Amino acid sequence: MEYDTKVSPSHTSDKTSFGYFSARDRWPVILTGAIDDVHRATSKCTDPGKAEEGKKITQGLATLKYELQHNRELTPLPDDESPDIAGYNAELKQRGNPHWFDVSWLFSECYLYRRIATLFALSTHWKSHDVFSLQKMSTFRSSRPAVLELAARYNQLTSQLSSPDSSLATASAEEREQAEQALFTEMCTICLWGNATDLSLLTNLSYADIQALQGSESRKANEKNILVNDLPAAFAVLKAAQRSAPKDQERRVDIVLDNAGFELFVDFVLAGYLLQSGLATQIVLHPKSIPWFVSDVVPRDFSDLLGVLVNAKGFYETPSEEEEADGMTPKGLEEREERELRGLFDNWSGLYAEGKIILRPNGFWTEGGSYWRMPKTAPDLFTDLQSSELVIYKGDLNYRKLTCDAMWDPATPFTTAIGPLGPKSGVRTLALRTCKADVAVGLPEGTDERIREERGETGDVGRKWAWSGKYAVVSFCDGKA
Repeated sequence: MEYDTKVSPSHTSDKTSFGYFSARDRWPVILTGAIDDVHRATSKCTDPGKAEEGKKITQGLATLKYELQHNRELTPLPDDESPDIAGYNAELKQRGNPHWFDVSWLFSECYLYRRIATLFALSTHWKSHDVFSLQKMSTFRSSRPAVLELAARYNQLTSQLSSPDSSLATASAEEREQAEQALFTEMCTICLWGNATDLSLLTNLSYADIQALQGSESRKANEKNILVNDLPAAFAVLKAAQRSAPKDQERRVDIVLDNAGFELFVDFVLAGYLLQSGLATQIVLHPKSIPWFVSDVVPRDFSDLLGVLVNAKGFYETPSEEEEADGMTPKGLEEREERELRGLFDNWSGLYAEGKIILRPNGFWTEGGSYWRMPKTAPDLFTDLQSSELVIYKGDLNYRKLTCDAMWDPATPFTTAIGPLGPKSGVRTLALRTCKADVAVGLPEGTDERIREERGETGDVGRKWAWSGKYAVVSFCDGKA
């Protein structure tokens, strides 16, 4: 706590905040889903010992839900022999043993998921169980049309980038750089919006077509909701490094991941593009080390994703439990679609085997505090990130942690709000964030007021426009400058 900003954090006691709404309405639903997951898994157990443990875990989840809904004290976490437990419990004591509806939203939400994790860590038979895994894979199945479309376009992109006869290869240096910037922007935009993005730029790589599509109405519709867009600055530093670095020098980009499923899929698309375009020579992906915030990436999600690509027919054509209950049969995959997904598997597994894509989990990402603490509490991680050309933070939670989830004036510069990770930190930070919480910084003066007025959010009603996911910010800080 001593390393965080002194600006007041978003608080569960603030009834106009998304934190209050989350604690009151969202978390009980999430816990009910977790209870149902363990109950279903327990009912299928043939090992009596595992079944008995499953019942205890179910009861532990039910107890947690009861304490939350009845505004009990947050109790110390049981020791599951992980190094972060002491830090959580020390912070609970520093905060005066708070109640669920009178505590920092960020800390209490992290505590919630960390406490869920202890129930499994303290078991014998359930240590590797991800209570959110089925939900992640179900969401990925529902993204099938976008997955297939993007797979085809990525494979085309890979082929054209490596072809000496493509229009991009024969363009002038200036034309090529403009096209590369447009593609970098498109890739990052896909990662920003997920399923909702316009994939039009990936149709082909001709310079003329890229230029024409930049003015498309669909692109303009997306762009007007990106309230801050620093992608040109991020591209510029990667391009400058590509030009100036010796040929054999590593140029690394780190991605601090957010959600599994389709979002992890498009993160791989970005990673592959950065490598094959030469904007990076190595990508380090940072997953969580435990199941976290329902859909966050854990290491197992990588093998699950690659497993889908290599066995796409089995994944997409096998009915889910819900489809079986409804008597539905999934549409079969065409041979061409199966071939496109296998092409992705070959490409991505090859990059991983060559050490060009690396997974690097770290317990810091699931601690209860903000990233302001990193230089002091995780110095090795901080030093490691300083060696990266660019660190990309994905999603809303990472943005909240970068900014201490504090109630900044929205015109506060992003470089100020990220504190020790800001100027002179030695770390270049790019946040890709679709707004799903109250905190927002770096906005042009008057933007917050304009949006509130447009949406009729007058008076003391909080910053509800920032809850919807309709708006986004892409914020950059060059901590190496």
